[in-house]
Amino acid sequence: MRDARTRMIESAQRLLSRRGYQATSFSAVLADSEAPRGSIYHHFPDGKDQLIAAAIEQVGAQMRDAILSVSGKSPQQVTKRFLSIWRQLLEVSDYESGCAIVAVTVSAESPELRQLSAAIFRENISVIADALHAGGLRKSDAKEFSYLLVAAVEGAVVLSRAQQSLEPFDIVAAQMRRQARRLTNATVSP
Repeated sequence: MRDARTRMIESAQRLLSRRGYQATSFSAVLADSEAPRGSIYHHFPDGKDQLIAAAIEQVGAQMRDAILSVSGKSPQQVTKRFLSIWRQLLEVSDYESGCAIVAVTVSAESPELRQLSAAIFRENISVIADALHAGGLRKSDAKEFSYLLVAAVEGAVVLSRAQQSLEPFDIVAAQMRRQARRLTNATVSP
């Protein structure tokens, strides 16, 4: 069985992605994780922001690892992997989950948490760009497309949640796959 700290971090991730920063209270995390009340202050003595930071760092690490698993593959495969993560999240959660890092970015009052969110986004965008470059895209195209991919998918997730439909996501995903193919073809063309 997972330890209390791990369960609390996983609960914070779920709550952030479903309800946002404000609703991810210690009480909600304890109820969701079934961790003993004393665990909060033992594992997160600096308070809620310490727990939230651990949760979004874990989300960032999970995304990084997923993209690293396809590094060196074609840009289409890298794009497909990134898209599949988000589509699956929407499906499994019945449109209830979004990005925990976005939730913190848009509603946390702590400058430190917003800075951490920015750092996680920068790192993951860089990992995506490196994976696209390793798959054959020019470095500048890989960097630009990684920003476009993340921004487009985050927006598509919001629209799909609002509309309770995969249609917005699938439309954006199709455009991202086409763009990845165009960039790849432009790279190999004289």
